[in-house]
Amino acid sequence: MNDTEQTSAFQFVPHWKTENTENDAAVLAFWKNENALTSEAQTQERLKQIVMHARDASGTVAGVSTAVAMLHPRVGQPMYYFRCFVGKQWRKTQLVGQLLKRTRNLLEKYAQDNDFPCVGMILELENDRFKEVGRKPVWKTLGGFVYIGKSQRNLDLRVAYFHGARLKKA
Repeated sequence: MNDTEQTSAFQFVPHWKTENTENDAAVLAFWKNENALTSEAQTQERLKQIVMHARDASGTVAGVSTAVAMLHPRVGQPMYYFRCFVGKQWRKTQLVGQLLKRTRNLLEKYAQDNDFPCVGMILELENDRFKEVGRKPVWKTLGGFVYIGKSQRNLDLRVAYFHGARLKKA
C-alpha cells in the first residue's frame, strides 16, 4: 500500500517509513484544529509515529493512526502500540475501524518484509463507543484483535499478532 488508496467515503494516505512534508503539514493542521495534542514536543514526537491518515471526499483530513514499537509489560513481546484520532465531525462514521484494519495490514506487511521487528499490535480502548459496540472477545472483522484484559489505566486491552510472526525469546 505505497500509494494513496481511495474508498467510497475516505482516501487513506500512508506515512509509514516515508517522508512527505505536505502530508505531515496537513496532519499537524488537523491536530491543531481538533485540539488533539497539548504540547509542541508531544506533537513533534507523534508526527514521527504516523502510519496513515484519512481524508474525506472534500480532501479534509478526518483521522490519523499512529504506532510506536514497544515492549508492553502485559505481553512481554515487541508490539506496535496503536493510537487513532478521528476528528469530531467523523466520529459517528466507521473511520476508526477502517483506520485500524488498514494500519494493521500496513504494519503487518512491513513486519513480514523486515524480519518482524514487532510481532503484532496492541491497543487500549479509550473510546466508550468501542466498549459498547465491540463486546466480542475476538474482533474478526477488525483484524483479529483479541481481548486480553485490562490495562494499568483500567482500559480494555486487545492484541493482534501478525501472520508468520514468532514470539521473541526473552
